Amino acid sequence: MLTQEQAEKAFPDEVVTKAVTRLVKVPGLAKPVALITIDNGHDHTRPSTFGPQSLVSLNAALDEAFAAEPAAIAVTGKPFIFAVGADLSGVEQISDRATALDIAQTGHDVFRRFTESEIPTFAFVNGAVMGGGVELALSCHYRTLSDNTAAIALPEVFLGLFPGWGGTQLLPNLIGPDAAVTVIFENALSQNRMLKPKQAHELGIFDRLLGSADFLEQSLLWAADVVNGKATVERREIDRGAEWDAAVERAKGIVHGKTKGASPGALKALELLELARENDLDRGYAAETEALADVLMTDPLRAGLYSFNLVQKRAKRPAGAPDKSLARKVGKVGIVGAGLMASQMALLFVRQLKVPVVLTDIDQARVDKGVSYVHAEVDKLAAKGRVSADGANRLKALVSGSLDKAAFSDADFVIEAVFEELGVKQVVFAEVEEHVSAECVLATNTSSLSITEMAAKLKHPERVVGFHFFNPVAVMPLLEIVRAEQTDDATLATAFAVGKSLKKSSVLVKDAPAFVVNRLLTRFMGEVVKAIDEGTPFEVADRAVEPLGLPMSPLVLLQLVGAPVALHVAETMHNAFPDRFGVSENMKRFVAAGKTAVWTWDDAGNQTVDPEVQALWEFGSVELTGEQVRARVLEGVAEEIRIMLDEGVVAEAQDIDLCMILGGGWPFWLGGITPYLDRAGISEKVNGKPFLAPGVASVPTA
Repeated sequence: MLTQEQAEKAFPDEVVTKAVTRLVKVPGLAKPVALITIDNGHDHTRPSTFGPQSLVSLNAALDEAFAAEPAAIAVTGKPFIFAVGADLSGVEQISDRATALDIAQTGHDVFRRFTESEIPTFAFVNGAVMGGGVELALSCHYRTLSDNTAAIALPEVFLGLFPGWGGTQLLPNLIGPDAAVTVIFENALSQNRMLKPKQAHELGIFDRLLGSADFLEQSLLWAADVVNGKATVERREIDRGAEWDAAVERAKGIVHGKTKGASPGALKALELLELARENDLDRGYAAETEALADVLMTDPLRAGLYSFNLVQKRAKRPAGAPDKSLARKVGKVGIVGAGLMASQMALLFVRQLKVPVVLTDIDQARVDKGVSYVHAEVDKLAAKGRVSADGANRLKALVSGSLDKAAFSDADFVIEAVFEELGVKQVVFAEVEEHVSAECVLATNTSSLSITEMAAKLKHPERVVGFHFFNPVAVMPLLEIVRAEQTDDATLATAFAVGKSLKKSSVLVKDAPAFVVNRLLTRFMGEVVKAIDEGTPFEVADRAVEPLGLPMSPLVLLQLVGAPVALHVAETMHNAFPDRFGVSENMKRFVAAGKTAVWTWDDAGNQTVDPEVQALWEFGSVELTGEQVRARVLEGVAEEIRIMLDEGVVAEAQDIDLCMILGGGWPFWLGGITPYLDRAGISEKVNGKPFLAPGVASVPTA
């Protein structure tokens, strides 16, 4: 275990979470409860974490607790926060494996004292609990949870790590291996999905779910009942045979499907899950410690932490966004169009802004269909208990439809989601402008067209802004906010304020063809399709980028996006940059034939090329290897990024990384696309220099 001096040396800049022990008298107990409170001295906007010094402080608090010989030992957190895990901000300071090993071992040594205590130990989880915070709670004998806890998760695999302070061993032996796979693998690799308090309780992670108003008092009283034998806690019996086998296989399927084996942290978690079957903490913790020391020194983990910092910090303070005080209040939203994308937007706006939303379209049937879609989705939310019956009725009452754009007369924000054709959008905005106030923001969800041209003929072009969602609207966290040449600061500030209210991560983008994500994906996809056109088999080209661990292959992505949409964007980019973006004649035939996918799957899941697609495709005579295709793709992307940065499409390379992570599915453990290209030497090869300064998102040399 690290000493105080060693801890200070390991993480000199750590924001220390101090642990303080006090003795609390509880009715029904002859002896007091030793209550340890962990607190980093900041408000709830900076959650408590565990670095080496924090672990030493917790250990000292435990010494005090044991010395008092209490009836029970309990640990809780500051208001609204229990603890959110290890202090990841200091990982980059770890320069050698020995230090990593010491930190990993210290976490186990301190937490295990709760597990092996002869005095009953309790975790009173009063707020946000993630990662190492969950592992601290699991290390205690009993656990209570406040019913207003906002964040519950083991997010480590999402970051390229794994739960390394007991999580892989304790959780499956508490709630069963299959449920543990859901928490450790499935939720983490599904954009770090959180558990709700009720779910966490039903899974068995927590023994009691208590109200927040008097949570600590009720937790202490329940602890007294447990100590006195008045309350008992039933633990499920764990099947270490067939059920465990099935859980491991499910975990392997999730890891392969989500990471393609490219994340060392996920692979280590699989090994440790298998080891947890033995329920031997000596072996399990030793394996966790060694594995954690290994992964802490890996490139993917440093890359994952770079991604984490982008999403947690940069996304919350968008580069180039105007002062938020300039934003205008939005009390009503108009949506031009009532198709699926428009209806999804309507649902998002009404749920998050809780203001009137009105849809228009060219005929009543379309309008009715759009409104019905929103109402039906709200009813589904009510059926799942995510909104109350009264809340659902209020939301549905806010959504209406009209054939007359005069319904927008009192709207503050109108967004169009009509056919992706410049002339159509210009006409739509001209019609809307006749009815709205001069300060009403006109937003467009275009994925590739020029917003400057879209606004050019309006009386007030300064209030037009790009507001580009990604599909599905409710799920994808990115919002590209595009400033046209005429867009003023008040409009832009309002767009950012609305984006924040919608709980999206917004990035400021210049009005350039296809903006960021679609431009890079089009270049990426274009290189793959070009290789196929030249004669590379579909299978080879599609699997060429598999080592990157992307969530789906290029041709599966093509199917998801829709070939007509992809072709339209390719044509737009070709018109803008004909030297770098081509338009495949094969893709034209593919779309004209009404084909939607290259691949077909049989009932067993076997993948083959659609014979009709194979027949219509005209191949050249140049067949590339997978390595050659991958090199061509990545070199093309590196070139495009450098051009985009030179053009000022975004402020910095970090904004491109943020867009690709949140909107393009670029894996966290690759650390954004630019550091990956830097580490692989592709940036230097193509552009003569890296995108990022030395040391950013890179593995230490020592």
